[in-house]
Amino acid sequence: MTDFWQEELTEQEGYFLQPFVTNLERSVFALRNLPEVVKGALFSRYSRSDKSLRRILLDEFIKAPEASFADIVGKIASNNTDQLVAIQQAEAFYNRVLIGYGDDSVAELGGAHIACEGISNIAAKALEDSRLGISPLEKSTRYVPFNRKINGHYRYYREPSIMASSHAERYEATLDDLFDTYTTLIEPLSNWVQTRIPKDINTSERAYSNAIRAKTLDLLRGLLPMATLTNVGLFGNGRAFEYLLVKLAASPHKEVRVLGTSIQQELEQTIPSFVKRAKTERGAQYAHYLSTSCERTKLLTQKLLGQKSSLQEDLLLEEISYSASTATVQLVEYDQDAEVKVVASILYPHSDLTFEQIEAYVIGLSTTERVEILSTYVGDRDSRFHRPGRAFEATYYTFDLLADLGAYRDLHRHRVMTQERQHYTVNHGYAVPRELEASNLAEFYRKALDRAAETTALIGKDLTDAAQYVVPFAYRIRWRMKLNLREAYHLIELRSQRQGHPSYRQIAQEMYRQIKAVHPALVAYMHFVDLNDYDLERLAAEQRIDAISSRAKN
Repeated sequence: MTDFWQEELTEQEGYFLQPFVTNLERSVFALRNLPEVVKGALFSRYSRSDKSLRRILLDEFIKAPEASFADIVGKIASNNTDQLVAIQQAEAFYNRVLIGYGDDSVAELGGAHIACEGISNIAAKALEDSRLGISPLEKSTRYVPFNRKINGHYRYYREPSIMASSHAERYEATLDDLFDTYTTLIEPLSNWVQTRIPKDINTSERAYSNAIRAKTLDLLRGLLPMATLTNVGLFGNGRAFEYLLVKLAASPHKEVRVLGTSIQQELEQTIPSFVKRAKTERGAQYAHYLSTSCERTKLLTQKLLGQKSSLQEDLLLEEISYSASTATVQLVEYDQDAEVKVVASILYPHSDLTFEQIEAYVIGLSTTERVEILSTYVGDRDSRFHRPGRAFEATYYTFDLLADLGAYRDLHRHRVMTQERQHYTVNHGYAVPRELEASNLAEFYRKALDRAAETTALIGKDLTDAAQYVVPFAYRIRWRMKLNLREAYHLIELRSQRQGHPSYRQIAQEMYRQIKAVHPALVAYMHFVDLNDYDLERLAAEQRIDAISSRAKN
């Protein structure tokens, strides 16, 4: 960075700039104390100017009378309300700056944090479907019990079309039963777990108590219905939010569409210039396109596969109450020439040959020679955080998964892949944790789930989409997952760790086994897969927290 040309600033210019940059003299600095729309407009100008960013901020924003920047500067440390008014008055100016940039990427220059509270899990999954640009964080079913009542009522979504129908009373009775069962089983199940796994002298009461609590809530989360209210925090850029708003507007669920409108209203107070197209005719047409295409495809699928689906559904419904098998993981697609693709991708950046020429060379290599290249590239992985490089993105795997909704919710958070789910349904049966069987509490668990299945089927005859709110997390969902080898390393090593929930640990472990069966050389460096089984998954993690806390005190 020694060739950086230091732009001279007067004392007055430095005085004006200082509140908005982290330093005045170095070539690397950050912006601060600026509204998102200002930062976005500033960076958009930055890409088409030979001026420094500090100079653009001075000349085209701070010194521009129409920018109302002096008002913003004057209000930053005093009155937030006045600052907001000043920002709103300046919107027209910044919008004109941004309008000159037709590229959608400009909308990635502004971001916002949004809290969505008291939304159903149907809505939460709709928010979390975004792959890139949106970072969600949801209230955990492992650390937070979901049995708190507000004004005497459990916290679940009263779906409007159901509540306006003849099914309203049945809907509430069924969901109340699920939450009652969840609440009733917490104490006896917790006591049983403590009896089976007593605390040893080396474990603190805090670590043991938290691990027991997490284990208990993990085992009972299957009773929570998709209507369960949760909180989701989102951070994202304007471009990602704009697309999210369009997708929400195309949802068949009224709650999700209303949520999209609410998010739009809040974004218009923070990054309005970056999400305005979601509300335009263009946005409306896009939402209409998505919803109509989805509906037409659904109808065509029913026409083509309807008879087969109906037959399968009838067979499954007969066995719903008795289904207790583990998840199914099926590797349905993979590259036969994956090893050649990955090895060629490793060599490519260090050569001046075409990729086709390198592939031809790799095909002629022996197994030993390919393994040497792979081993050299991966190097010494001392931790699962040492992910192999991008050459491992050259090959993909597609899995067809059938697992309980709880496991799906956890794996759904992974972003660098394609995941597509089928409807939330009771048709695939549910899983009963072995601990509930061993503690003689499974009967209560089954009764609540069986009743939920009956109610789902009953409501589904009249309100197909709305009926999904009744489906408890214990029921299985089928979904497709396509990911590259590099992401497979990340997902499998992360989700097979001891502290993970048993249901998704089993999926990660089976994914590893199936990839290893077809491409052993490519997963030979996946050293951090845990294929063991544990009774108290969170205990080791809680003990590490104690150790860190102890070191900090000393």
